[in-house]
Amino acid sequence: MQALELIAPREHDLGGGFRVRRLLPSAQRQAVGPFLFFDHFGPVTAGPDDNHDVRPHPHIGLATVTYLFEGALMHRDSTGAVQRIAPGAINWMTAGRGIVHSERTPDELRATVRRSHGLQLWVALPEAHEQDEPLFEHTPASAIPELRLGGATLRVLVGAAFGAASPVRALSPTLFVALDCSAGAALAVADAARERALYSVDAGFELDGVAVPPFTLAVLAPGSAPLLRTPAAARIALVGGAPLGQRFIVWNFVASRRERIIAAQEDWAAQRFPPVPGETEFIPLPAR
Repeated sequence: MQALELIAPREHDLGGGFRVRRLLPSAQRQAVGPFLFFDHFGPVTAGPDDNHDVRPHPHIGLATVTYLFEGALMHRDSTGAVQRIAPGAINWMTAGRGIVHSERTPDELRATVRRSHGLQLWVALPEAHEQDEPLFEHTPASAIPELRLGGATLRVLVGAAFGAASPVRALSPTLFVALDCSAGAALAVADAARERALYSVDAGFELDGVAVPPFTLAVLAPGSAPLLRTPAAARIALVGGAPLGQRFIVWNFVASRRERIIAAQEDWAAQRFPPVPGETEFIPLPAR
């Protein structure tokens, strides 16, 4: 097979053992398809004394995609959306010209011992949609197409691949598939997008016999269909799509023009973004 591009994570401990691994953007590349931010958080066990809430903060020029393997989050945003995020569902938040949201532990879980594990991804918006009206869309796990192939259960979360298509709407060609592979699974990776990458959240895998460690983003050669094998059971994300070109990324803001970033910084510092109903806290703008 053609040489793989392997991207190792930058790891951060946010406290209480809450580990986050960031794969994109990296020094090697900013994006894979429209995905320009790839965070893997957990797994972590939290107790009644732990607070992993994310206070209200803003975004522009992107869509956030949250996918959980374990746990639950309560999403609230400035459009008025209130949604419990559960494993298997897709939660797509289009920031457009500007949105504010929080992600907190559901109240009924705060006094319990609980697990948290998932992916949070950012998708760049096409330049023509960077100023769109903000929008939040929830697609429950029951609406995601699922199939069995080569010893793996595949859930097509966004886009189309392996003969199935997701109901989730994206503004540009986007691919996101969750593969739950049994030990000994073997299947060809569909050539379903111009750019693609694979990432395992728990165990290593092989591509045409080349070993890929866990927590490593493996960027595939365009047009290839390598054979994926999993010596041990593994949960793997396949992401990709059509590239949208270079973007400016500063804090939580993404834009094709630097001026939009500067305006967003000034608006957040002056608290001109719309508020999240019921929230009184916020994350201040970092020093520029």
